[in-house]
Amino acid sequence: MNLSTPIEKIPGIGTVYQKRLKKLGIKTVGKLLFYFPRFYQDFSQITDITKIKLNENVCIKGKILDIKSSRAWKKKIGLTSAIIEDKTGAIKVTWFNQPYLAKVLKKGEEIYLSGKVLLGKSGTYLSNPAYEKYSSTRKGKIIPVYPETKGLSSKWIRSILRPLLLGFKNKIPETLPEDIIKKQNLLPISKALWQVHFPDSLKLAQKAQTRFSFEELFFIQLFILEKRMKLNKEKSFTVPFDVSLVQNLVKKLPFKLTDAQRKTIWQILKDIEKPKPMNRLLEGDVGSGKTIVAIIAALLTIKAGYQVAFMAPTEILTKQHFQKVAKILSVFNINIGLLTGKTDKWSSKKLKNDTIEISRAKLLEKTIKGEIDFLIGTHSLIQDKVKFKNLGLIILDEQHRFGIEQRAKLVQKPKVKSKTKIPHLLSMTATPIPRTLALTIYGDLDLSLIDELPKGRKKIITKVMGQNDRQEAYSFIKKEVKKGRQVFVICPRIEPTNNETEINNQNISLGITSGWATVKAVKEEYEKLSEKIFPDLNIAMLHSKIALKEKERIMKDFKYGKIDILVSTSVIEVGIDIPNASVMIIEGADRFGLAQLHQFRGRVGRAKHQSFCFLFANSQSKKTHQRLKALINCEDGFALAEKDLIIRGPGSFFGTKQWGIPDLAMKAISNISLVEKAREIAKEYLDFKKYPIVLERLKAFQEKVHLE
Repeated sequence: MNLSTPIEKIPGIGTVYQKRLKKLGIKTVGKLLFYFPRFYQDFSQITDITKIKLNENVCIKGKILDIKSSRAWKKKIGLTSAIIEDKTGAIKVTWFNQPYLAKVLKKGEEIYLSGKVLLGKSGTYLSNPAYEKYSSTRKGKIIPVYPETKGLSSKWIRSILRPLLLGFKNKIPETLPEDIIKKQNLLPISKALWQVHFPDSLKLAQKAQTRFSFEELFFIQLFILEKRMKLNKEKSFTVPFDVSLVQNLVKKLPFKLTDAQRKTIWQILKDIEKPKPMNRLLEGDVGSGKTIVAIIAALLTIKAGYQVAFMAPTEILTKQHFQKVAKILSVFNINIGLLTGKTDKWSSKKLKNDTIEISRAKLLEKTIKGEIDFLIGTHSLIQDKVKFKNLGLIILDEQHRFGIEQRAKLVQKPKVKSKTKIPHLLSMTATPIPRTLALTIYGDLDLSLIDELPKGRKKIITKVMGQNDRQEAYSFIKKEVKKGRQVFVICPRIEPTNNETEINNQNISLGITSGWATVKAVKEEYEKLSEKIFPDLNIAMLHSKIALKEKERIMKDFKYGKIDILVSTSVIEVGIDIPNASVMIIEGADRFGLAQLHQFRGRVGRAKHQSFCFLFANSQSKKTHQRLKALINCEDGFALAEKDLIIRGPGSFFGTKQWGIPDLAMKAISNISLVEKAREIAKEYLDFKKYPIVLERLKAFQEKVHLE
């Protein structure tokens, strides 16, 4: 048996469990051995029941005095309750939707329990704790807890892994160079695998995780650095820095560029002047003016004889960009095309500032002939049928939303006439990139930062509102609308649900309304506001299930003041520009990350009017309070992004699945010192002629991780 052996050949795993394992993506012995715990239950530190404190995570050991199952909350939730006693006292324990526990755990048995102490109607209780039956062999054990699926528990996974690991003892090939293991004081792979699954202590479990985290970061850095090294050897199109052309455009703008914009324009134009491809990420807070920076680069590229492709994540945003670009470049004799994905007609920007509808085939024909200078579109730009005569610059807006594969496809597809040259790439994002992500996922990109908002913008007044403040908020909205202002209301989801799996069971028995069952939904809130609260106002709703043409109509009406209040999901997060909107209401603010809340807030305050952001949170936890307080006290999106990364982790920040990076590596990205160390060491191993074994393992790693 080796690491590539199918799980069907592992003793003790029947067909039922094989299906369950495959549901988790585990198909081979290697996948099972490297299926790491999500966290550990520490049953080595026991707290006396009389010494436990509210909101603490504790481990207790005691005897079951009573245990039973029942139904609660209109019979939607199953409750299993027990009374546990130790030598100092007793405490109630509650599990949700786990009725089988009343049969598994017997009255009189001694067990270990590890969970959080909460306050209920009848006093403190231990909520949804992990448990282990007491035995002398389990005393003081650190128990791994794995990501589970229905019918596949952590206990079962542990029972399969122990004999499997014993059989592979000292047989698993090392995947890191020996000198790195020695210099960095890392555990050898066999020892690390055992300690990650069956640790002798939390310290050793951490050391094992560090070894695998470092390994994945090391190969990610190798991949990124190799990609950067290869790119530096490529050739691209030289775009002359035409100062007079830039000055001519800037003079025609209805606003003055900030110093930060001027600095980034200089960096970008100096890049595209070189004969090697630019690969730059333009970061700028919401409303900082990234688009005009990109347009200036595009104008110079077009006037140098090359085409520009501009890709954005949504059709609403592409049309908004099309209108903006067409207006700014109307006097520069440029043809601009619009290519989206849900209609069979395409708009083309012709001379003299008129827009006409042409067929898809005609637009594609004009593009390949070079008659379309500037093509703006969604993912449709990466279709095989879309080809350019002389593509010199690619601009990606909110580029992290595309994923690495799509970006690479757009850059590398043979659309350019000269196959020896590749286009320059400018990525833009309003989501500030924390330093650790910049060194890993974005490590192949040069960074430009617009860290200054246009002058004259007023600070957005941000407040956390309680449910008792709702009438005050509604009265305020009426006053703002009377002044001629408009309002956003953001809800975390589209429709209400009674689905048990979406309910936060831990709080239902306490009467705390912080589960999905009580989180506001767009459709429900729209009906409430339009029928009961503001029947005299024009209210509309917007979400992803609404047809594109209807979305466009709603946004157009909102932009031109025909709608007073727009109730929406996070679909408005990116790029929607309504200067007249002065109030942002965010329902279920605890359901969003700090960076996302900051982007929502940035949808108001885009003109001279004083603007406001009111946050309604369902959860009243200390963590929620700290997060929302950070938003109130900080206007710097980059500082908030760093805090968001620490609080939620990079997997939540952008989405783990989008990047194809393992959970352990994603978690490790939050550790700046480990990231920097892995990057510095990776630089020493880029000469693959000296280290062929590293190149071989890098290729295997790329197949596993799918970084592009």
